[in-house]
Amino acid sequence: MSLINRFSLTDSVAIITGAGKGIGRAIALAYAEAGAKVVCAARTLSDVEAVANQIKANGGDALAVACDVTCAQSRAALVQQTLDTFGKVTHLVNNAGGGGPNDPLQMPWQELDRLLHFNVTSVYHLIQLCIPHMRAAGGGNIINITSVAARYVQPNFSSYGTAKAALVHMTKLLSQDFAPEVRINAISPGPILTDALNKVMPDKVKDIMTKNTPLKRLGEVEDIAAAALYLASPASGWVSGKILDIDGGADVSVFPS
Repeated sequence: MSLINRFSLTDSVAIITGAGKGIGRAIALAYAEAGAKVVCAARTLSDVEAVANQIKANGGDALAVACDVTCAQSRAALVQQTLDTFGKVTHLVNNAGGGGPNDPLQMPWQELDRLLHFNVTSVYHLIQLCIPHMRAAGGGNIINITSVAARYVQPNFSSYGTAKAALVHMTKLLSQDFAPEVRINAISPGPILTDALNKVMPDKVKDIMTKNTPLKRLGEVEDIAAAALYLASPASGWVSGKILDIDGGADVSVFPS
């Protein structure tokens, strides 16, 4: 196989959660460009329909599915719809998740439960659902999207940072359980310029973060999509249980203190 062909995803079927916008959308478009059939999942059906339609307009094959990853029935339905449409599952990108700063004395403990369920438990269950079908297809690949918040030690991030740190370690542990048939890795993005971030982050803050980043720019969604394509493709065939930091070279938080 030529080196460039090692980045092909031809004949694969990929489920991508949180695929309606931002990082998830960029990964869906990248996988489709590389030849995968892509199942775009998110809570808002119109968002993933737009992504699926763009893939089809570019000559690819895609399915839009409304899915709330916090709901077990919705997760199971997502996998079943994928099988009904494409006959197999070979790739899973667990991109849906989230959280933000918190005051540890003001935040109700139930909110930590919610964040752990959203970022960790839902991922665990989707992996459980997909693994048997990946094995039946001859192998598979899973990528979990975590965050640099998992390794930064900073105030007011005890809930989100804990949830993403749990996702990091779960990635490493599950990679041991399911090797060699299924490779499991994670991507840890730094600050990424999504539409959502642009709306809430003042230019002054973005300027400070850019200055604090060694590569002197904030991330683009395509930076994460390129990393996801590498980890999904045969190009990374000897890589599993690893966390790929895509953060502009930052070893500490670039957020203003």
